[in-house]
Amino acid sequence: MRKRTVYAALAVFALGALVLAPFAGMRRIPLAAVLDPFSGSVEGRIFWEMRVPRVIVAFLAGSALAVSGMTFQALFRNPLATPFTLGVSSGAAFGAALAVLAGRSFAAFGIPGLTFGSLLGALCSTAAVYGFARARKGFSTAVMLLAGVAMSFLFSSMILFLQYLSDFTQSFRIVRWLMGGIEAVGAGSALVLFPFVAFGVAVVLFLTRELNLIAAGEDIAVSRGVNLGRVKTALFFAVSLMVGGVVSMCGPIGFVGMMSPHIMRLFIGANHRSLAPATLLFGGAFLVLCDTLARMVIAPAEIPVGVITALLGGPFFLWLLLGESPERSVMR
Repeated sequence: MRKRTVYAALAVFALGALVLAPFAGMRRIPLAAVLDPFSGSVEGRIFWEMRVPRVIVAFLAGSALAVSGMTFQALFRNPLATPFTLGVSSGAAFGAALAVLAGRSFAAFGIPGLTFGSLLGALCSTAAVYGFARARKGFSTAVMLLAGVAMSFLFSSMILFLQYLSDFTQSFRIVRWLMGGIEAVGAGSALVLFPFVAFGVAVVLFLTRELNLIAAGEDIAVSRGVNLGRVKTALFFAVSLMVGGVVSMCGPIGFVGMMSPHIMRLFIGANHRSLAPATLLFGGAFLVLCDTLARMVIAPAEIPVGVITALLGGPFFLWLLLGESPERSVMR
């Protein structure tokens, strides 16, 4: 009964964020402009072409990051694991920095050059980490984690080198992108991001039973018939592809993937079959609210949403570190 109440509250929370967030902003949107999208009014175009796509992209990105964080915390049995643990963020940032340094506007398969470059960097980082993990016998999560940390340091140093080579404008664009932000105009961004998120979420939801067993211990998972190599590989690629799509579109937005699963465990519990949908709804609505706050705090200017999530995530991270037995939170 409690879970039903929590799900109902989450549904209202997510629906409210999706419906009300497009109305929030520096310019007031009359209801008539919303109900008649073909009127051609300025308010109607702002609502349907700028605010609604931005809210949808924020919800997709937040949901993807939250589900990714939940998955990594179960795989590594580490409550501090984040969607960027495996160096996906650093690889995407390096690809974006290369695209900025190239200085030419281009598009590939309908995807803008900056987005395409960061997505390619994320995929290269994912392939490298997977290759290092497979080079050792088995598919150890410890080796995968260390390989991800190594790739993250490598790409971070290469980004610094590219910034040194770039001029002031290019350096500013790189730094601004690294702060993370939702800058969607039109339905194109949401349509590009949706397949990545849908695929990753579908794989995670399909493997929630295996996630429960892995979180309980790899020995227990093996004794229950789980093929650890295949399951880890499937989850690794699905989540990395999902995070790579989000980072390539929005830049690195931190802490959403760490906070959302922990908050939902307090209300739902550690069973991933019920935790995954709850985390998806909460993460999406949470990032929508953070982005709305970023648009309004110093309007008409905007704060990158990555700054907002970092301001919230820093104290949460410290609370998690100082809490009693944080290692057990993945199983509680």
